Parts: sequence; C-alpha cells; structure tokens
Amino acid sequence: MKESTEQIYKKRILRVLMHIQQNLDRQMLLEELSKKAHFSPYHFHRIFRAVVNETLQEHIRRLRLERAAMNLKHTDKPVTDIAFDAGYQTHEAFTRAFKILMDCSPSEYRSNNTIITQADNAGIHYQRRTKMEDLNIAFGDNEMDVRLENIEPMRVASVRHVGPYNQVGVAWDAVCTFLGKEGNLGPNARFIGICYDDPEVTPPEKVRYDACVTVDEDVTNEGDVAIQTVGGGQYAITTHFGPYDKLSETYTELFRRLMHDNREPRAEPSMEFYLNDPNGTEPEDLITDICVPLKPKQ
Repeated sequence: MKESTEQIYKKRILRVLMHIQQNLDRQMLLEELSKKAHFSPYHFHRIFRAVVNETLQEHIRRLRLERAAMNLKHTDKPVTDIAFDAGYQTHEAFTRAFKILMDCSPSEYRSNNTIITQADNAGIHYQRRTKMEDLNIAFGDNEMDVRLENIEPMRVASVRHVGPYNQVGVAWDAVCTFLGKEGNLGPNARFIGICYDDPEVTPPEKVRYDACVTVDEDVTNEGDVAIQTVGGGQYAITTHFGPYDKLSETYTELFRRLMHDNREPRAEPSMEFYLNDPNGTEPEDLITDICVPLKPKQ
C-alpha cells in the first residue's frame, strides 16, 4: 500500500527528532536538519512546526530544559553548570526560562520530592525515545479555504533586505520610490514578498527577504533594484486576515492541510501577496494571500 504524505512527513521528521536528541550539546544548522529530513530548507521549518506543534528552536530549547530538570533532580551538579550545559550563559537567564517551563525555580524543583511534569504541545520529551505514535498531527480546521491555482511567471522589480523581517519597510520604501519617480508604479501593480529564511533558525542579521513589485518589460534594474522573474507553476493559496506577525500560524495550518491532501511543496520559496496597504490599514484588517509552490500530484 502506498504511504500517504502524512506518513512520509512523520518518518522524515522522526529522523530529525532522533538526530536532535542525540546532538543536544551542539548547534544544529538548518541545512543539516532539512537534509536529514529530505525537505527543502525553504519549507522545513514550517513542516516541522506543522508536525511537531513547536518551532524547531522551541523544541530544542524545551528538550535542553527537560534534561536540565533531570540533572537537577538526580545529580549534585551546581545549578550554574547545569545552566551552561542547557545553553544559558547566566544563572538568571536559565532561571527565567526554567520557571516558564516548570512553573517553579530550579532550586524549588531540586528540593521538591515530586517530579513535576510540565505540559507541552509536542508530546515528545527528553527522557523518552520518540516514536511515530508520538507525532499526532492535529490538522486543525480542515475547512480552511485553500485553492490550487497556476501562477504565471511575473516580472518584478525587487530590493533585497537582509535582517529582521520587522525591518523590511526600508526595502519597500526603496523599490516603491524607484518605481514612483519613473512613473512605473501603476494601478495594477502587485506587491509580493518572498521570505527565504526562518528567523527562529537563521540569525536575525542574515534573514533574507525580497520586496517585489510587478513591472512592465521596459523597466530595468538600477542600483539596489534588481529585475527578476518570480512565480510559475501550481500553488496552494490561502488568505490570511490580520497582522503580519501572525502569518506563521496560517502557514502552519496550510502545511497541515497540504499533508492531509497528500501534496508536497516544491523546493522554491513561498510568496506573499499583500492585498492592502499596511501604511493606511489597521493590523487586524490586513489581507495577505499566502502561496506555497507545489510538486505535481503523484
């Protein structure tokens, strides 16, 4: 019997989870983990969150804190050493993170005779070998409006932003100013964002984003403005209503829906079409089409 996309995703993510558990003491790069799962780096972090119910960094951070809790309970190691082993440079930072997870301080946890079991969204813990059965994908709202559309290649003027996503306004100002002064910012222009990196994994100063505006053939590149072609092929599209900082939640539900429908993304970045102007719109009224490129259906 042919495996479903859900089963395939679970097996691939299981390999990553085991690798993480075996390598908690070192930094793990996105490229390393996505290769282990045979997923494109463009989509790995969103697939991981859709399957595990945690971001990659949340998962690693929690497992390290769970290991610290075991060391507190079963060893005499100083708290500062345990904090350092968990990746924290100061006792204060470790205490804050530990208290959020365990609802008590490290010293209170060590002196308590009862093991406190913390809640988590993943069902996966440091002290237990992860199994396929632990990966209970919650598909959420399967009524999410997802449409499959072919998007024709589009010629765009773009400005690359490298840095935190909440600072991409500088790139948008640059590309719109360039097009506006030349009279090339037409009423039918489409505004497209291309997000290449996950800020949970990629250092903030290295996160890449392209601010793109569709243009005619006579527009040429100049300075920081590059001309490129984006789109082409079939996409799964859903509409996000609300602030941009909540887009990740809609992405998670969309990838769960794609797993449910046995569809896989292509190794290309997703696109975001901004349907209204954030400068004159309240955050809760923003409308964004999220477009994930799809492989042909098997």
